[in-house]
Amino acid sequence: MLPKSFPSGDALARACKSCAAIAILASLLGGCIAGSGDLLRSAPATTPPAVTAPNNAAEREHAQLVSAFGGEYRAPAARAYLERVVSELTPATDRPDERFSVTLLDSPAVNAFALPNGRLYVTRGLLALANDSAELAAVMAHEIAHVTLRHAATRSELEMRSALVTRVVADVLRDRRAAEMVRDTTRMDIARFSREQEIEADLTAVATLARAGYDPYGAARFLRNLDRWVGLATGAAGARVQRAAYDMFATHPATAQRVEAARIAARGFSGPGVGAADRDGYLAVLDGVAFGDNSSDGMVRGREYVHGRLRIGFTAPQGFRLDNSSRAVLGSSSDEARRLLFDLVEGTDGQSLTDVLQATWTDDMRAESLALTNVNGLEAATAASRGREWHFRLAAVRHDGRVYRLIFAFRPRDAGAERLFQETLSSIRPITASDVARLQPPRLRIVRAAPGEDVAAMARRMTGAGGSVEIFRVLNGLDAGDRIEPGRAYKIIVD
Repeated sequence: MLPKSFPSGDALARACKSCAAIAILASLLGGCIAGSGDLLRSAPATTPPAVTAPNNAAEREHAQLVSAFGGEYRAPAARAYLERVVSELTPATDRPDERFSVTLLDSPAVNAFALPNGRLYVTRGLLALANDSAELAAVMAHEIAHVTLRHAATRSELEMRSALVTRVVADVLRDRRAAEMVRDTTRMDIARFSREQEIEADLTAVATLARAGYDPYGAARFLRNLDRWVGLATGAAGARVQRAAYDMFATHPATAQRVEAARIAARGFSGPGVGAADRDGYLAVLDGVAFGDNSSDGMVRGREYVHGRLRIGFTAPQGFRLDNSSRAVLGSSSDEARRLLFDLVEGTDGQSLTDVLQATWTDDMRAESLALTNVNGLEAATAASRGREWHFRLAAVRHDGRVYRLIFAFRPRDAGAERLFQETLSSIRPITASDVARLQPPRLRIVRAAPGEDVAAMARRMTGAGGSVEIFRVLNGLDAGDRIEPGRAYKIIVD
């Protein structure tokens, strides 16, 4: 999650020359990017839906997807459990002869998706959120439904047709406004079609669950818990705004709508509690699974950030909170009057560090502020820029052939900002294998509740989540009034 309420991204857009940097800094200085209410998305694809023999293109696509999600996660017991669930679901689908393969991804994101060729992908973050085999099976049945119902191929055809119609209107009628109206109309059609696909996949998944002998209410339970998790991640206010707003181009229906539809569909097969759920068996395979960021692809622990693969790290000032996104590390002080961004600058071959700073900033940069320095044996350059509402200290640091950028934003007349910038800059350092080993991600542990323990007591066991009662409840699918049962297994997060 990105820090909230940074200064206006417009001011940064005027100061920053790099389009990529504008996008990052606008989010850094413009506000929190709300997560989608539905994180289960099907990956777009144009390949035929039928499962075919492996080919080079398919293997390349697979490799690219796996790499984008942090690589494969090595957890033999969890993977075997996944494969067993899929093997039990397949005969209960409308295409029992279909072949599916499952890849477990080393990503903390709560996500699952399918390709039309039968490849299914699920993240360890999603495994952590599910609480029994029926919930996991619901996710996998949903993704299988996208394949068997040919959703990706059908949507691709619709998008191609709409693009063709728009082009014909623009080229033949020579009417740009008409072309824009056609494009907007077709975008709404595609969005509505995609929302209908999600509901169709949900309902198909519920039927598949019931036929395969799983608790059909697993789908509604997981979707509801997913909604709670997203609300927890975006903050209560952000969640309320998201639920209240309606984006007419959104590709997914509101989660509450999906929960209710899944619950109604489940009632058509049985009452609650009928069908396999295997809570204890499922939780057992989660014991020891990593939770949160992986140090190999960048991890935040408190004020410290390390990237194991790039072998670089830094420490934020006291009182800062760091958030690791896919494009940058973002941070802010508790009062949000000071912000920082740390990222990798692309396309710097042959450029000096001062050139890098000037290439990614405008003339607002004070030329006399450019200076060369050395940070923990690394070549570095610094500069300063002053806006009306925000001032900036900038640095570019070269390590192992790559250039990293630190941007420190603060309000005018902030007497302590320069010291904090220098403190942060001085902390940028090459890291070693021992540094990476020291900063391993938290892990899930499955523990049994002792007699007399309540939710607060169980949450206090979570050294890897600050003892958060809310995180403990959502992680274990507990409502506000639910009590802890002595001897029952629960998930906790530990360092």
